[in-house]
Amino acid sequence: MSSFIDGLNDAQKAPVLHKDGPMIVIAGAGSGKTRVLTFRIAHLMAQGVDSFNILALTFTNKAAREMKARIASIVGNSDAKNLWMGTFHSVFAKLLRVDGNKLGYPPNFTIYDTQDSQRLISSIIKELGLDKDIYKYKQVQSRISSYKNSLITVKAYLNNPELVEADAMAKKPRMGEIYQQYVDRCFKAGAMDFDDLLLRTNELLNRFPEVLMKYQERFKYILVDEYQDTNHSQYLIIKALSDRFQNICVVGDDAQSIYSFRGANISNILNFQKDYDNVIMYRLEQNYRSTKNIVNAANSVISNNKTQLDKVVWTDNDEGPAIKVHRSITDAEEGRFVAGSIFENKMQHQLNNGEFVVLYRTNSQSRAIEDALRKRDIPYRIYGGLSFYQRKEIKDVLGYLRLVVNPKDEEALKRVINFPARGIGQTTIDKLVVAANHYGRSIFEVIQNLDRINLKVNAGTKRKLVDFITMIQSFQIMNETTDAFTLSEHVAKKAGVLLEFKKDGTPEGIARMENIEELLNGIKDFVEGQKELDGATGNISEFLEDVALATDLDNDPGDDDRVALMTIHMSKGLEFPYVYIVGMEEDLFPSGMSMNTRSELEEERRLFYVALTRAEKQAYLTYTQNRYRWGKLIDAEPSRFIEEIDEKYVENLTPVDGGYRYKSFVDTDIFGEVDKSKLRQTKPKRGTPPLVGKPTENQLRKLRKIKPELSKPVGNTNTIDPGLSVGSLVNHTRFGRGKVLNLEGIGSDRKAEIQFDKGDIKKLLLRFAKLEVL
Repeated sequence: MSSFIDGLNDAQKAPVLHKDGPMIVIAGAGSGKTRVLTFRIAHLMAQGVDSFNILALTFTNKAAREMKARIASIVGNSDAKNLWMGTFHSVFAKLLRVDGNKLGYPPNFTIYDTQDSQRLISSIIKELGLDKDIYKYKQVQSRISSYKNSLITVKAYLNNPELVEADAMAKKPRMGEIYQQYVDRCFKAGAMDFDDLLLRTNELLNRFPEVLMKYQERFKYILVDEYQDTNHSQYLIIKALSDRFQNICVVGDDAQSIYSFRGANISNILNFQKDYDNVIMYRLEQNYRSTKNIVNAANSVISNNKTQLDKVVWTDNDEGPAIKVHRSITDAEEGRFVAGSIFENKMQHQLNNGEFVVLYRTNSQSRAIEDALRKRDIPYRIYGGLSFYQRKEIKDVLGYLRLVVNPKDEEALKRVINFPARGIGQTTIDKLVVAANHYGRSIFEVIQNLDRINLKVNAGTKRKLVDFITMIQSFQIMNETTDAFTLSEHVAKKAGVLLEFKKDGTPEGIARMENIEELLNGIKDFVEGQKELDGATGNISEFLEDVALATDLDNDPGDDDRVALMTIHMSKGLEFPYVYIVGMEEDLFPSGMSMNTRSELEEERRLFYVALTRAEKQAYLTYTQNRYRWGKLIDAEPSRFIEEIDEKYVENLTPVDGGYRYKSFVDTDIFGEVDKSKLRQTKPKRGTPPLVGKPTENQLRKLRKIKPELSKPVGNTNTIDPGLSVGSLVNHTRFGRGKVLNLEGIGSDRKAEIQFDKGDIKKLLLRFAKLEVL
């Protein structure tokens, strides 16, 4: 036996030592499956199998590189180089470079990315004279992609009456024509898209038996990682290549199958034993990553899925703390809890930022988390997406808002003057820039004075420019009398930004809509917070300044010690000591769009299983009672997945009182304000004048004679700030710890001047301030 295998446990050794025949390794989360795959390849080579005869397929280039490096350290670099190891697309592109000429493709064929495909489809739609609002090029591209991954060629499509009729019912009767044109144009250009790399490999292996035999002979031993994530096209290629020798080893975990939206088919792993004779199944059930509490909690949730392979994941690790569940009122408070908890854990346990990850179901949820982390000066990094305020759609809306505040902002104007498209082309913009530079004026001023300047544009373009300026000026007038949220919502609608993304029904378009919704939610939250500050108006200028200062991070770009923020889909294969899973609410997680069938719901549950099993030491689940949707506060309900965790593994940081929350059944505004002075049960002291509403000057003079302390600008406070006095140490949910420097005013006008630990001095209205006396 090879000495490098000695470090494996018995369950890991068995599949490594198994040489011939079909085998499946069901590998639970954190059980060392990559280690098993790597050592199995190294052991095969140590047993005399030629590295040229081994094919290993992974789902990421990173995984392939890491495995190859580990193998090289065991068997030597020269032998490891001969392995055919990589992603499905990279390996089969290599195969098509060699034999694709049999299908009529040149060896140097171009690989189109998604953008290339969409541009070509857009051109075809235009050339065919089709309505681009019905035949949206992104939707058409997505549909063609799904056809190819399901091995539905143009011929198969045209011979399938159900597909043709379905497209006709969707008012797209010429889908087949577009598909045919797209395939022909790609072929004519000597190009394949990503899906073709699989489709054409299938075609090559099926149409040319000699090619199939060549590669069957070549790849005598085939290993596939993450088998639960394979689609139909990938499944058929593996089946064809392994058919002769059947030395096929697949590794995966049905409990971590979370990519059906990309075409992944969980039945591939569930039915593996039916596809081959005498399949040997191995189970890796010992988790080396997580504590007992985390493993057992994850098991208790996933046991609710009916469709799964039989296994029991366990661990010898410490018991560990319970899964902590936290309830917040809003998503802003949720963000503050997460940031505060990370800060406390760092201080108590001397941890690095890189030991924490925040996971969410949708990218738009990062906004509240980012805001809270910045307030705490905790550096973070967004994975799989841009920082919230750097996303195009957010910058587009902010561009309009910047222009409202400062019409001389040239970059903002150039960004939005033709977005959404309003017929102001780049040539016109170039002329505007030249004129502005010539006259030493802003572009905005040049457009305002078009009658005095010969810009050499036609009457139609001139009218569009004037209309744009008029729209911005109307926003400026509105800005004089309204708050940041009302203005932002109006701008997003009136400028056409929301409509632009609403017309795009693709997942990307929906995500952009969600991000704009989150921006508006953030502005709404900001406006509410500004009510606490004396002298603050909550207008758009204040918000833009807050964003500009908040996003100006001074962290060294090369510093990797940052809290990770990512979607749960992005987190697969990763691990962190501390994991925060936010937004654990019905219709968010599980997603409201993924609960139509049992299979969809079970995939959402597997997604939660993946999220929970990323944690090594501690997992936090957070949810809110209310969440902003398009500026309106809606009731939120805790996710069913929280309830599915056995309660012995859970600690509620904010216990729920019977699970019932009071809801108002009528609009409480109809009752008006309650005059609390009329509800006084005890008689006032003799000589104390009765007070109704705001006291008059005469009443105040009498009060000061009776209670002279009220005349002092500082000292004891009224019922709005019990226990608060000059020198009190306080904590504010947004600004952190601070010290009271001064108190002034009475009743609802009571104010506190506070110096916060970060150096800021703020004057807060105590009737709004969320202060905790320390």
